[in-house]
Amino acid sequence: MGVVWPTPGHPTGQPDDPGVSPPAAARQDADVTTNDAAATGLPEGLFTTIDHVGIAVPDLDEAIAFYAQAFGVRSVHEETNEEQGVREAMLAVGDGDTRIQLLAPLTPESTIAKFIGRTGPGLQQLAFRVDDVEAVSATLRERGLRLLYDVPKRGTSDSRVNFIHPKDAGGVLVELVQPAASAH
Repeated sequence: MGVVWPTPGHPTGQPDDPGVSPPAAARQDADVTTNDAAATGLPEGLFTTIDHVGIAVPDLDEAIAFYAQAFGVRSVHEETNEEQGVREAMLAVGDGDTRIQLLAPLTPESTIAKFIGRTGPGLQQLAFRVDDVEAVSATLRERGLRLLYDVPKRGTSDSRVNFIHPKDAGGVLVELVQPAASAH
């Protein structure tokens, strides 16, 4: 059986609520070449672009070296985020500003360490850039989605972040990223 997508009013996609796959709904109900919410009947978009894809790794230095040697991508920013319990690197991909974020745990108790313990290293999150993380969080809550934080927290390079619960996003941890005023 495929993924059961949440629908407005039924964010959990319970068996009595089979949900609708967003891609199927877009194909049947919308002209995907327009962003006009009135014309498509779909909610207005909240994201400005894909900011990054987060990958959990046990050793940051080894992962940075692997990505450089295997794929030719380079680290453009590294930092330690004590609050999130990670040491991280942002890797540039081509000429755009979408990044790959490598996340290594600082302690065995960190969220990333627990993720690696449960699933092994690999894709941990998909992050969308937003203009106003508080407004987007409020809109998503109104649409019935759960967010991990009541208020946004500090993310990479002093960005402000929140996360959509994976159970409300088809099994994907979705991060909302509002870059710091000096970024992008």
